[in-house]
Amino acid sequence: MDSAEMIEACLAHTMYTWAATSKVSPLPVQRAEGVYLYGPEGQRWLDFNSQLMSVNIGHSHPKVVAAMKQAADGLIYAFPGTATEPRALLGRRLAQLVPGNINTFFFTLGGAEANENALRAARAYTGRSKVLSRYRSYHGATHATMQLTGDPRRWPNEPGPPGFVKVLDPTPYDYRFGTNDEEIVANNLRYLEEVIAMEGPETIAAMFIESVTGTNGILPPLPGYLTGLRALLDRHGILLVCDEVMAGWGRTGRLFAFEHGEIVPDIVTMAKGLTSSYVPLGAMGVSDPIAEHFREHVYWGGLTYNAHPFACAVALAAVDVLVGEGMVDNAARLGLVMRQEMDRLAAKHPSVKEGRCIGLFGMIDLQRNARGEPLAPFNGSHPAMAAFSGWLREHGLFTFVRWGSFMCNPPLCITKEQLLEGFAIIDEALAITDDAFED
Repeated sequence: MDSAEMIEACLAHTMYTWAATSKVSPLPVQRAEGVYLYGPEGQRWLDFNSQLMSVNIGHSHPKVVAAMKQAADGLIYAFPGTATEPRALLGRRLAQLVPGNINTFFFTLGGAEANENALRAARAYTGRSKVLSRYRSYHGATHATMQLTGDPRRWPNEPGPPGFVKVLDPTPYDYRFGTNDEEIVANNLRYLEEVIAMEGPETIAAMFIESVTGTNGILPPLPGYLTGLRALLDRHGILLVCDEVMAGWGRTGRLFAFEHGEIVPDIVTMAKGLTSSYVPLGAMGVSDPIAEHFREHVYWGGLTYNAHPFACAVALAAVDVLVGEGMVDNAARLGLVMRQEMDRLAAKHPSVKEGRCIGLFGMIDLQRNARGEPLAPFNGSHPAMAAFSGWLREHGLFTFVRWGSFMCNPPLCITKEQLLEGFAIIDEALAITDDAFED
């Protein structure tokens, strides 16, 4: 198919996520390799978002493609009650790689299902029903994980079941808990403890957090927040669930983002980078006490594709490439380059408010005036943002533009030269948002 035929058929016969189909302008992708996407007529785009912050090892890595071909000649599928070599090897490999006492895993098809099962496991283990989560969060698109989610995608999916309690993040949209990091953390945790008291700590099973907030800001936790949160929840017997679906598998310059805070959660969820999205797979990892509980008590959860042998085999290959080829270290090293480029753009362009990154997990916020008002409002849009996004695509760069911000999340195999190539394109495109800046 050429681009026009491909787009026409997709719009006529398929639905797109988070969109009215008539408003979608899909990118016609025929193949992908390394950090680039290619269209039917030879178009090339630098993938500056790893698709959905998920193709961590880059596209079409030959070692993983070879492993997929080999796996296709082996056991493709077995029902969840079987023991298979890919399941055994992946479970053992994850127990070696995930820090602390998280040694047991339940395999799913993606991140939403991983969080759904973490919710189920936390409630069953504690005997409590309520769960806490934060407003600047996204945990998946199933009915339950939509209620865990704080951002506006939750609104059309309400009402949901009872028991979901939202709290403000340490860095909310329009309010600060203090004037410096230490004060903000202390005040936020004090506020959280009051919420826990009002809800009844004996009714709360767990708190879900993105270890680094993803689509809602790329917000690394402030120093001391994770250790303070861990201690607060421990005092009340509340489990900590770290959603590493987006931030995990090297994205932040550590294998898992919670390692930056020197903690280990009770439950960790993962997907995306687990296979680099070559095939669907997610996982819930539980600590030894929780695993021991379910050795004696039924775990009331199941999936037709639980521990899918083919997907587990692909995950093993993807993890080996990520770790073996030093991509986690590359993310940490090039994160410093990304920080320099963000600072350069902020100094040059009046429409750039600030950039944030940890490893190769980054976002730049744009502003409409010197008072720092967002170029597009919360959950809103602005013509300049649409023009900016279109210019990037026309000039060979793919990324996500959301509200008044845009993502900087390339594959972890990217080179310094390719990273600078991306920022050079962004540098030119920012002339559009500069024109919208109100002096």
